[in-house]
Amino acid sequence: MMMDAETPQILPEDPSLEVAPQQVEAEPRRSAAWKLWLRDLLFSAAASVLIITFLYQPVRVEGTSMLPRLVDQDRLFINKIVYHFEAIERGDVVVFHYPRNPQVSYIKRIIALPGDRLRIDRGQVFVNDQALKEPYVPAEYRDTRSLDAVVVPEGEYFVLGDHRSIASDSRDFGPVKRDLIYGKATFIYWPTQDVGIVH
Repeated sequence: MMMDAETPQILPEDPSLEVAPQQVEAEPRRSAAWKLWLRDLLFSAAASVLIITFLYQPVRVEGTSMLPRLVDQDRLFINKIVYHFEAIERGDVVVFHYPRNPQVSYIKRIIALPGDRLRIDRGQVFVNDQALKEPYVPAEYRDTRSLDAVVVPEGEYFVLGDHRSIASDSRDFGPVKRDLIYGKATFIYWPTQDVGIVH
């Protein structure tokens, strides 16, 4: 049948015309996805380095003076920046340079703050004449040592180990100066049975 010049012709669709554009677009999409993935990976790595360098530091516990919560060879994170914004509080578990050898670090619990009056009577700690409740020290880790009343000097902190019967702490080396304290223990990440927040 003949068609006049004004009648539009309807041609059968060519499937190849639809396939070609999709094939052309597939390669740029894959390339863009890889670039985004690589960007995210690099950003995550950089953020991790900054966090570990300036905010958190992994450390290893050596010794048993902080039993039962901290076990020998536990791995934990300490927050190195928190005390630039918050005050050190009684009960905090802190990491500090040992006053008699700053090359060595110790981890202990803050018991008394600057200006506090502290005494220990056969193992019972009194702060400002109030008996201190210490649920973190189980009965089997207590001792019967005593200490005459002292006032913690300004800018210093009295620290004790939770395992009182074996800990070397402020009863032996005195209060710790503020500038020796460089981190707060926050989270145990290894071994798996000990994982959790440090209280």
